[in-house]
Amino acid sequence: MTHLPTLLRRAVASAAGAALLVMLTAPAALAHDRLKASSPADNAKLERVETIELEFTSRMTMPTILLEGPGGTSVPVGKARAQGAKVSARPEEELAAGRYRIAWRVVSSDGHPIQGELGFTIIAPPATATPGPSTAEPAPAASEAPSSAPPPAAAAPPPSSVAAAPAAGESAGVPGWLWLAAGVLVLGGVAVFFGGRRRTDSGSG
Repeated sequence: MTHLPTLLRRAVASAAGAALLVMLTAPAALAHDRLKASSPADNAKLERVETIELEFTSRMTMPTILLEGPGGTSVPVGKARAQGAKVSARPEEELAAGRYRIAWRVVSSDGHPIQGELGFTIIAPPATATPGPSTAEPAPAASEAPSSAPPPAAAAPPPSSVAAAPAAGESAGVPGWLWLAAGVLVLGGVAVFFGGRRRTDSGSG
């Protein structure tokens, strides 16, 4: 019975030591560096991706980024670069529509390598509708379209009317042959007048 307190004290001491060890090592385990954010985000749907960027909780070294495209094909990616807590790489070609997977690996600030994966989807941009021949709007009629051309000149009169009308600057006077006929009549009247007077004079003498 005298050994019971001694055994109890040893058990309590061992439990206290184990609890202290857990308390001291737990923060170190919880303090491991991890991925904090990414662009593109996991399971994101985008029309294009020009740069892959990973942001960690601490400074990273020796980064590696691999990209797998639709059907498991490998997509070439430029050399991954680490700038503080950020790691980035650029795909060397434009990504076609489909599902992609990013595999990354870095060495954290405490010297432990960490790695992970994330995926995203490239969606095709909406196609621009091109109107076909049947849907094309008809061209506006010539009478509706505004025109800056001068108004058309008046139609020229027929040749017959041009010949009948007097020329510009000329007067529509009495024809010359009519003047000639009048002169002949006047001369004839004068001759008759003098002839009758001569007969009257001879009769009276």
